[in-house]
Amino acid sequence: MTTGLQLKSTVRADGTLNLSLENVETPTPESTEVIVRVEASPINPSDLGMLFGGADMTTARIDESGNVIADVPEAMQRAMAARVDQSLPVGNEGAGVVIEAGDSELAQSLLGKTVAILGGAMYGQYRCIKAKQCLLLHEGTTPAEGASCFVNPLTALGMVETMRLEGYTALVHTAAASNLGQMLQKICLADGVDLVNIVRKPEQEQILKAIGAGQVCDSSKASFMEDLVAALVATGATLAFDATGGGKLASQILTAMEIAQNKTASEFSRYGSTTHKQLYIYGGLDRSPTELTRGYGMAWGIGSWLLTPFLQKIGPEEAQKLRDRVAAEVKTTFASSYVKEVSLAEVLELDSIAIYGKQATGEKYLVNPNKDV
Repeated sequence: MTTGLQLKSTVRADGTLNLSLENVETPTPESTEVIVRVEASPINPSDLGMLFGGADMTTARIDESGNVIADVPEAMQRAMAARVDQSLPVGNEGAGVVIEAGDSELAQSLLGKTVAILGGAMYGQYRCIKAKQCLLLHEGTTPAEGASCFVNPLTALGMVETMRLEGYTALVHTAAASNLGQMLQKICLADGVDLVNIVRKPEQEQILKAIGAGQVCDSSKASFMEDLVAALVATGATLAFDATGGGKLASQILTAMEIAQNKTASEFSRYGSTTHKQLYIYGGLDRSPTELTRGYGMAWGIGSWLLTPFLQKIGPEEAQKLRDRVAAEVKTTFASSYVKEVSLAEVLELDSIAIYGKQATGEKYLVNPNKDV
């Protein structure tokens, strides 16, 4: 039986976070399972919640065992109560090579092949998983190229599919220069969908313009609301996906949508535009409270959007079509870029945490659990 290193995160009863590397046994695969030697796994914003467990990482330090210790604020301790003293594996997705397989036809067909996985516990050297959960990558695709095949690509595709399912014709997206945002822009260009991108820095605007974006609004500009209204008039977008979550941005988007709708209204309504304006929060880059100033009539809604419930809603057949598109376009539409490839040990270095923990555009890290071992 093989053993391998696994990155674990524990929120302890004493109010501290413990990040450690542990040797774990890799089970012998059952008939329908495979063992993947993991060679690439991205650090996504969705991974940081599990990894950091609500801790204040400015308090991070290294203990005598080489583990990372950080303090969990009291308010977050209550939120983390369900996972206290549980050593949890981290890493949502990744890619690698199948090195062992059960005796089923599907499992055997993957032996020696490069596959992508969405299965959790990916910051580890080896992963035992059902063969049907593997996405077979096209020949010539490396694990690094296929590492981000699920979370960002399927989320971006899911946004466009949600738009179609709910009867909208255009989209608004925040934090739009992110890896996910760039994928969404490429999808919209390929599929003929109008997209309004919201960024917060001039250099992020240039990133999107370089790949063909037509509508980019910089929230740091004094003219932001005027620019946003103009983009919404041009596209007719009344559906938004917000990665920030907190602050005033959601309210600003809904307000701009209302103004844009009223500019083309044929008659006045005391209740505002009758066109429904919908905003979905799917991330939490801004941890402050969401502030709503209701100046956008009565036809509006705010809700949450998550990838897994969406995939369950559309069913396995439609979900597989999206997965197949990702595999086919992994080097183009769904290509991801990383500033650094790190080993499991390097993930726990304080200098590394200070960079990837910021969730900043252009500073995405790729973990190679089998690097330097």
